[in-house]
Amino acid sequence: MKKKYILPLLGILLLFVVACSDDNEVDTEKPVIDISFADAFPTNCDTIYFGETFVLKMKFSDNVELGAYSIDIHNNFDHHSHSTEVSACEPDPDKDPVNPFVSIDDFTIPEGAASYETNLTISIPENDGTELFDEGDYHFYIGLTDKEGWSAQKGLTIKMLYR
Repeated sequence: MKKKYILPLLGILLLFVVACSDDNEVDTEKPVIDISFADAFPTNCDTIYFGETFVLKMKFSDNVELGAYSIDIHNNFDHHSHSTEVSACEPDPDKDPVNPFVSIDDFTIPEGAASYETNLTISIPENDGTELFDEGDYHFYIGLTDKEGWSAQKGLTIKMLYR
């Protein structure tokens, strides 16, 4: 009597295994941030000026599909590292921040894109409404994620100055 239940149970188990299998390939590659082309901006050691705008020019790519990117600009007055900088820039002396500029923004990438070139105009204010921002060494930190959730980061050392 027990033998007659084994075959239906095996059939149900096989059906469950087949129904739960995933034929899609799993994305295991991180996306790529490219700033090696001629018009890329900013790149390591570039200067951005308070009270002016600039155009963010970077190329992003992924083997399947890109997701979103973020930009974090923060002071580097203590000369910390994000271990992604490729070359050293001439640093100002260490200093304590008084009114440092900080900006953190997230941006979407069009759905279905495996490559994307930014062409984003960014305005940098010269003050916080009352007080000028501190000039000096800053980090321009880019984070990029693909649709699967893999991420890549690039930390650039920049100067932020007044003309």
